[in-house]
Amino acid sequence: MSFLKQTLMAALFVVVTLSSVNTSAAANTNTEAVTQKHSTSSLNMDTLKARYFDAAREGDSAMLAAFYQAGLEVNVADEKGYTALILAAYHGHTETVNFLIGEASANPCQEDNRGNTALMGAIFKGHVSVAKQLVFADCNIDEENAQGQTALMFASLFDRQEIINTLIDKGANPAHTDKAGNSVADIALSQGNYELAKLLSKDVE
Repeated sequence: MSFLKQTLMAALFVVVTLSSVNTSAAANTNTEAVTQKHSTSSLNMDTLKARYFDAAREGDSAMLAAFYQAGLEVNVADEKGYTALILAAYHGHTETVNFLIGEASANPCQEDNRGNTALMGAIFKGHVSVAKQLVFADCNIDEENAQGQTALMFASLFDRQEIINTLIDKGANPAHTDKAGNSVADIALSQGNYELAKLLSKDVE
């Protein structure tokens, strides 16, 4: 039995209990008992996995905390390599990102199957406040994905000027080139952002 399966099974009771809190207070004890028994029997592994990763997508920190209290490892990933932190960052949930890093001790440097990090996902979606949180995590600021692209390259590609300056101040290398030989300035030029390319070229000099 896989670690994910074992820990999700351990989380089953906690999740069902947490879900049952939302049932009507007017329901009598016998009805609640029957409902909870039915819920427990109907929850399978796929349902538990969906609940866990959906909680991250929706910014449901309480549900995530219930899984962790039941023993689920915070850095567990889905079939695409997405962790709860990667998903929460991608969907712009600032408070959940805070919870995952500050309280649950999630790894902010962990990559998905394509080598992308939570920081890259936040930049891609334009969630500047989340990206700025992740910039100051204890990670290599020039961490590369499978194509050799860095967070600064993502910011250049999507013209995230607010985060570009923060990345460079944190030590991101504007002279970095990806595996195709493109520099950060080249990427800005490819999007017709001549002013940004000019600024990035100055930083290289």
